[in-house]
Amino acid sequence: MSEWQPSARELERREVRRRQSRRRTSISLGVTSLVVFVLVVGIVTSPGWPTVQGNFFNGHYFRDSLPEISRAFLLNLKLFLLAEPLILVLALSVALARQSRSPWLVPVRGLAVLYTDVFRGIPTILLIYLLAFGMPALKLQGVPNGLFFWGLMALVLSYGAYVAEVFRAGIESIHPSQVASAEALALTRTQTMRHVVVPQAVRRVVPPLLNDFISLQKDTALVSSIALFDATFAARDYANYNFNYTPLVVVACFFIVMTVPMARFTDWLGRRYHERERAGVVR
Repeated sequence: MSEWQPSARELERREVRRRQSRRRTSISLGVTSLVVFVLVVGIVTSPGWPTVQGNFFNGHYFRDSLPEISRAFLLNLKLFLLAEPLILVLALSVALARQSRSPWLVPVRGLAVLYTDVFRGIPTILLIYLLAFGMPALKLQGVPNGLFFWGLMALVLSYGAYVAEVFRAGIESIHPSQVASAEALALTRTQTMRHVVVPQAVRRVVPPLLNDFISLQKDTALVSSIALFDATFAARDYANYNFNYTPLVVVACFFIVMTVPMARFTDWLGRRYHERERAGVVR
């Protein structure tokens, strides 16, 4: 039996689609290049460009500050890598507490609501100040009093409240029929949440979770406000000493390099999920 071969009409349609795709790509590249060219020319020909170039894009200060900022940026990475798993655990626990129906857990549910309301209302930088300078004054036994610890806790508590709401939205997006089916199979409430609801909810909220963690990556720079020697603090210290703002641009480049790949991965993951959902793979 001979293999199927596309008809002449189908081959013609494919060729038309390829030409249209190449045409759209050419137009997109041309328009983008023109816009970028106009912006660059407008900036570099402005009267104040030499001053801005000297203060913000000085090659000497860029190279000279790079090693110190690179070492200090490790603190930002450490904060992010430690905060992320702690936030996930805290946020999922709070979201599950808010979904509990047991009368014995009413106080826990109330505390979960209070936590999300309070810590979403406090600006992150203000929370960092309050914890870093206030908690050590309590002299709690067995609790570290270092600025790094309380800066980390401030990030965890602040972002934990936001991520908890993301998890809760994912849990509530699961159709009630899923829960009803689990109950028909004699699963308990805990088993239903563990084996049916939470796994589906987590898959649905991965893209918004990654967006929150992109923001977390940037907000690690806020710990410089409590004199932690991170990349932002190092750049500000260098800039104040040398009267040049190029190190701030160096820090911005570090954060861009760290956040842009995750942003593109988040976009790709979101498109992939929606395509699978439209195809009926994700229910």
